[in-house]
Formats: sequence, structure tokens, C-alpha cells
Amino acid sequence: MPELPEVQTTVNGLNKTVKGRRIINVWTEYKSAHPMHKGSIKEPAFFRSFKKKVIGQKILKAERRAKNILLHLSGGHTILVHMKMTGHFVYDPKPGYPFVHLIFNLDNRKDLVFSDMRKFAKVTVLDTATLSDSPHLSHLGPEPLDKNFQFLVFRSRLMKKPKGKIKSVLMDQTVVAGIGNIYSDEILWLGNVHPLSIVEKIPEKNMKLMFTAMKDTLKKGIDFGGDSTSDYRNIKGERGKFQATHNAYQMNNKKCKKRGCPGILERMIVGGRSAHFCPVHQKLFQ
Repeated sequence: MPELPEVQTTVNGLNKTVKGRRIINVWTEYKSAHPMHKGSIKEPAFFRSFKKKVIGQKILKAERRAKNILLHLSGGHTILVHMKMTGHFVYDPKPGYPFVHLIFNLDNRKDLVFSDMRKFAKVTVLDTATLSDSPHLSHLGPEPLDKNFQFLVFRSRLMKKPKGKIKSVLMDQTVVAGIGNIYSDEILWLGNVHPLSIVEKIPEKNMKLMFTAMKDTLKKGIDFGGDSTSDYRNIKGERGKFQATHNAYQMNNKKCKKRGCPGILERMIVGGRSAHFCPVHQKLFQ
């Protein structure tokens, strides 16, 4: 699933390509009668309302909140997109681009398309003025790359789940926004912390290492254009390059890259998600 760096990379690409463009028409083949899709474009009645709200409107700018893309429109509405497992936007793709389920026709005769192989993505439209109060966003924790998000804030957020396993707590979007499976593995590897460590038992020096690793790793993810281990592609349909820098994620059975560490990385399941770690230098605090 795209995490903060992938979503930010997409937002940066949208601002370079479609900011200021007007939406002429919208097409989708998303369609579902399942109650869980109520209030999204997968609900046919909602899509009809969606079209009325977005057609003719100008894209003012794109922003990110956690793992959500926010396309702010003239007219007081915002399109919210969560790419889920396999979604990504592509601007002006070549004919036949695969798994396209949503198309925005723009006033420059170009298309902004959304590719989503597994069709899990969420797309809806909200009132811009009350965006932060919507159930899609109101539960989210603070943004880890904000300047005001300093170490004491980081520690206090983690301590909201003092008995939790650190791998799961780092990925909890109500604690800190935007971190998922890939970047939590990398943060813990750099912080020398085992994924099963209990939050309240982690020493402050390791907390500080994790904090620095979080800031550095998320910024690095953006600098490298995101991670394309799976299906993520940028606005040009190109792969990101962060996967070439992995220290932990999907590196199980490989020698640990930490200087002087003899460990061989392992994989385990924590809270239903995979965790990749070094059993030697990543200490278990319980």
C-alpha cells in the first residue's frame, strides 16, 4: 500500500501537471452495491452526484493528509483519494495503460487517469470547508514531517499505546499519520528496535534513534520517488527507486547491512502484518 512518501510523490506530480486545469468530464467503471462503498464513486448514485460537483471545476492544488490525496477544486469541494493497495494516478498516459478505472478529462485535451489493479481504492468528494472534520480524516494523528513534530511529540504519541508492540503502533494512523509496512520496518532497523518491543519498555536513546530514522527515512522515500516494490507508479507511470535502498523490508534471509552486524534478517507476522528485522542488532524490549 502506498505510504506517506508515495502519496507525497503523487501529490507533487499532480501539482506539476494538473494544477490550474479544469475538469471537463469524468468517467468510471467502478461500480459496487456493497454497503461499505456507500459515499464513494463505487456507488452509482453517489457517482452521479460526484460528477455534478466536479465537472466544470478548476483543480486549485493537490495536498496530502496521511495516505490520502486531496484535490481541492474551485466551487468549494475537495476530491479525496486513498490509493489503497494498487492505485496510482497517471497523467496523459499512452493508449492501453492497464487497469484504468477512473478518467478525468481536462481542458487541455489531456487525461488524468487512475489505475487500480485490485479495485480497492477509495474516491469521494467532500466540502472543503469541513474537510478535517470528515470521518475520512478526523481520526488521523499528526504528520511526522511537520516542523512542529519534534521528539517529545513523537514519544508522547507512541505512549498513547504504551502496552502496544512498536511495529503495530508505528503503523497506527491515529498515532502518527502516513507510516505503513515498508517504512516502519526501515525505521525499526535503524533504531535498533525489535518489532515486538513494547512501547513503554523502549529506552529513550532508541526512541531518539527511531525519531531521527523516521524523519530521515520518510524524506529519503520522497527523494527517491517512492517505493515500487509492488504496484506503485508516479504521475508519469514510472517506478520509484526507494526499494533499491532497503535495509529491512523484504530482506529476510539476507545478511544484515549494519556495519559489523553478523545477523541474517528474518520475517515474522505482527498484528496481521509482515515485519522484517535483524534478530541480532534489533533488541527486544519487553
